[in-house]
Amino acid sequence: MIMNKRYLIGVFDDEHTLVDAFEKALEKGVVIEEVYTPYPIHEILTGMKNKTNITTAAFFFGLFAVIMLLGGMYWAAVVSWPLHFGGKPFNTFPSFIVVTIVATILTITILTLLTFSVRSKIYPGKKADIIDIRATDDKFIILLDQEKMGMGKPEITKLFQNQGATEVYEKDANTN
Repeated sequence: MIMNKRYLIGVFDDEHTLVDAFEKALEKGVVIEEVYTPYPIHEILTGMKNKTNITTAAFFFGLFAVIMLLGGMYWAAVVSWPLHFGGKPFNTFPSFIVVTIVATILTITILTLLTFSVRSKIYPGKKADIIDIRATDDKFIILLDQEKMGMGKPEITKLFQNQGATEVYEKDANTN
């Protein structure tokens, strides 16, 4: 089901005016949906308060990988196909260490990438949802959902313009 959403978009020319407008809007209780910038800005990342559990997921992917790799190598070398010759010890655990480290890093990388892609709804062939094409080049964009802004449109428009916005406009966007 495709729904139309109405957004209010503030366009800024530089990082400093964006950060000032962002902080003022948060002080006034404005609910900011998203901020698009050409590069990461620390104040925006901490101000948005979007917490991610990707590091926790990566830890458990690593734990799973270590258990499965060590278990698999032990089973192959000791249980399934034990080779007893030339004074070889029963379990050659030290030889498992390097393979376990490298394969764990590979497993964490692949599973974390897949997790990020699924959570972000990124997949091959998906059409990009770009609100304002200038955000991919040199402009800084603050996006507000008009149903959840927390203030009236005229007040927010005036706030953004007083903080240095070069443009404030409305846009309809289709969402799935």
